[in-house]
Amino acid sequence: MSTLLRSAWSRIASLLPSRTDVAEMGRGPRRDLLAGLTVAIVALPLALGFGVSSGLGAEAGLATAVVAGALAAVFGGSNLQVSGPTGAMTVVLVPIVGQYGPGGVLTVGLMAGVMLVVLAALRAGKYMRYVPAPVVEGFTLGIACVIGLQQIPNALGVPKPEGDRVLVVTWRAIEEFAKSPNWTAVGLAVAVAVVMLVGARWRPTVPFSIVAVIAATVVTQVAGLDAAPPIGDLPAGLPAPSLAFLDLGSLGTLLAPAVAVAALAALESLLSASVADGMTVGQKHDPDRELFGQGLANVAAPLFGGVPATGAIARTAVNVRTGANSRLAALTHAAILAVIVFAAAPLVSRIPLAALAGVLLATAVRMVEVGSLRAMARATRSDALILVLTAVATLALDLVYAVIIGLVVAGALALRAVAKQARFDQVPLDRGDHSVEEHTLLAEHIVAYRIDGPLFFAAAHRFLLELTEVADVRVVILRMSRVSTMDATGALVLKDAVQKLRRRGILVLASGIRAGQRQVLDSVGALDLLGREGGEYATTPEAIRAARAHLETSGVLTAVPAQQPRTSSEEGLR
Repeated sequence: MSTLLRSAWSRIASLLPSRTDVAEMGRGPRRDLLAGLTVAIVALPLALGFGVSSGLGAEAGLATAVVAGALAAVFGGSNLQVSGPTGAMTVVLVPIVGQYGPGGVLTVGLMAGVMLVVLAALRAGKYMRYVPAPVVEGFTLGIACVIGLQQIPNALGVPKPEGDRVLVVTWRAIEEFAKSPNWTAVGLAVAVAVVMLVGARWRPTVPFSIVAVIAATVVTQVAGLDAAPPIGDLPAGLPAPSLAFLDLGSLGTLLAPAVAVAALAALESLLSASVADGMTVGQKHDPDRELFGQGLANVAAPLFGGVPATGAIARTAVNVRTGANSRLAALTHAAILAVIVFAAAPLVSRIPLAALAGVLLATAVRMVEVGSLRAMARATRSDALILVLTAVATLALDLVYAVIIGLVVAGALALRAVAKQARFDQVPLDRGDHSVEEHTLLAEHIVAYRIDGPLFFAAAHRFLLELTEVADVRVVILRMSRVSTMDATGALVLKDAVQKLRRRGILVLASGIRAGQRQVLDSVGALDLLGREGGEYATTPEAIRAARAHLETSGVLTAVPAQQPRTSSEEGLR
């Protein structure tokens, strides 16, 4: 029991902040503070916009950025990760708000946080690396399209229509705009988006998002543009933590949405942390600890009215590019946003919704990496198919279904490619010390096949078809030393083929069965079938001699004097 407790405590301790983390925060505080300030300026309009898009309001986005941003920075597994509300999570939350209301979203966030902590304890972080790149690229492209479409109502200056399908809502918003055009809102959204996109190319280090939002707010206030409605009143500070939103009776119905949110939070956070590692030298995140930090962040954020959070790729990239060295930068970002919540809520409440729509439209455009998409599309047809299918599923269905579909299709195509690597070739027998006449008889009555690659369910039936079609032979030798892997299906198919051949009076011999294959062959009875008539041999030369002896005994071949020692070529057969 004491050993188990020590092991459990060691596991928990590995997920908690260490002295090294604190020491790193003191090595370059000036650069970290500057990076944190820059990220906070970039994050402010995004937090407001994603809060509004989620359906819980701008204050929910700010609460998430502050609470989740701070906790994930302290407990997460990356020194450079910046967490908060993201567009991908917003896409998942909109239908949950429509079906369960704001309380359902907060409950889902808390449940997802607990799930992430459990995944961290189970060391599940390492498995996220197996998500194929085309799935990630298609997923990102689909999210970008959904985020852009979600901004259409605010960009057009019309009330958001009813519905949780983004394509339907967008079409209804366009119909409303056609009835009563609001060119002021359109002008603000387009202007903000253009300033951000052009400015990013001109001066990448300047946070043009906040510049554009401030300019749009000043213009609407000075000109008195009522056609561009503002965010509205914001509370001056974070609400007191509360569990009043939690409805224990609804936990069962919210389980599936919580699983979806937890899966998305894990995927996006670990992807973002990997991006941060790739942008630096010497940085490497701990995936399990990152899941733990994101779990705590998502448990705490709903208590303060925040939405579920993830690692944010765009904000993390800004953090790295502006020289962040440690977790102090992400903590500074959260602290500055907290000051804004407490001190500048009246000013923030005047920001036009159309301006935030422009920020998110530009963000959606910048999420699409044309070079990466082009590379994936040109790589293979399978990669292109997976990318397009995942993107379309993200747009037409939802993110979780899209990822599942992408993974299933990618797995099926991968199995198909592996199955094609399996080869089943007839190989010539060694001519080393046979006469021409004897070799002719051997060639007519003995056939050797070499099996290369995996013999598993995706390739096994092709093997059965080819093997059982052999004709005009008395002995079949199966050279199995190059079989890389075998499953139960492969073993059953092999057994079936041996039985079919023996019913035709053909003796089947096998050589080179590996130790790892013996267990699966034995489990289905194939090993016993091969060995019943002495049909299993360590090497191919032994199998050839046994085949010749069988033919001599049956009178097909005439017995010959004792053979000379085997040639080196025959001894090399395996």
